[in-house]
Amino acid sequence: MKHNFGAGPCILPQNVFKQAAEAVLDFNGLSILEVSHRHKDFVAVMDETLSLVKKALNVPENYSVIFLQGGATLGFTISALNMLRTHNKAAYINTGTWASGAIKEAKKVGIEVDVIASSEDKNFNYIPKNYSVPNEVDFLHFTSNNTIYGTQYHHFPKTSVPLVCDMSSDIFSKEINVEDFDLIYAGAQKNLGPAGATLYIVKNDALGKSTAKFLPSYFDLKAHAEKESMMNTPPVFSIYVAMLNLRHLIQNGGVKEKEKENNQKADLLYNEIDSNPLFFGTVEKEDRSKMNVCFKLHNEQLSASFDEKWKSAGIVGIPGHRSVGGYRASLYNALPLSSVQVLVDVMHDFAQKNA
Repeated sequence: MKHNFGAGPCILPQNVFKQAAEAVLDFNGLSILEVSHRHKDFVAVMDETLSLVKKALNVPENYSVIFLQGGATLGFTISALNMLRTHNKAAYINTGTWASGAIKEAKKVGIEVDVIASSEDKNFNYIPKNYSVPNEVDFLHFTSNNTIYGTQYHHFPKTSVPLVCDMSSDIFSKEINVEDFDLIYAGAQKNLGPAGATLYIVKNDALGKSTAKFLPSYFDLKAHAEKESMMNTPPVFSIYVAMLNLRHLIQNGGVKEKEKENNQKADLLYNEIDSNPLFFGTVEKEDRSKMNVCFKLHNEQLSASFDEKWKSAGIVGIPGHRSVGGYRASLYNALPLSSVQVLVDVMHDFAQKNA
């Protein structure tokens, strides 16, 4: 058995993999890979998936749920263009690679960007606080969880300006109040489904209000909302698997229950890191991510020996990103507590033999 702590494409429940595999071979007589997105069978899939998103996150009636392609990387541009108003200026908080990417793309489309806070001074190992949001901006953008550096917002910014958030790596992992946001976007490949689909949740009052001179049809969320995510061929397989995964989530207690499980997993691993004399966490404790746990060895000369030990235990995907080094254990929704226990046991045993 492999224990998948990878930070990229998400781990999914085994029964979701099984159902998805069966649909590749037979989806009402065709393969899910060849069915027309206009066929009634897939229209039913899209309708159910949109409905399940709303149910899982308690999305209010005055919001639209949309599935597009392009990942959160395209979302950097789509969110900026759709939320642009008369100020032609936006506030951004820089907490790492993906937040920096959002800032870069907003500038590319001619928006004046005010980086009101940043944690770059300490290699993004904390969430900025004690900043003020100017009133003369069209929106405030932030990234809720930072996969590379292992930081996460546990309290969202409070502001009177429209709030935009990239929730790619922690959406569906904890309860949120959607009404706090004008726009949420998230790549599917962490807690929702396989890569290919990008989820947008947008307040209806924010649609069609952009003052951008450059807004291609595909970038216009209003156009996609009106076409119910069918303006062009959607990522059929990714959406189908997302539907299966959302069914599984809701049938097993929903986001509320999943948040409890995720807290248990994170607490188990962080407690081992903090009590183990060989390891230390790389992030300020109050800002530690419950999705991506980053840690290092005090003595890096032990790395080869530790690597051999976790690999022999069937653990995969824990080498840290090159920007941080060390190790990164991603605890996405479908990762069981038992897998975290395997990693903790490996770390504990390694310390006993090497302290």
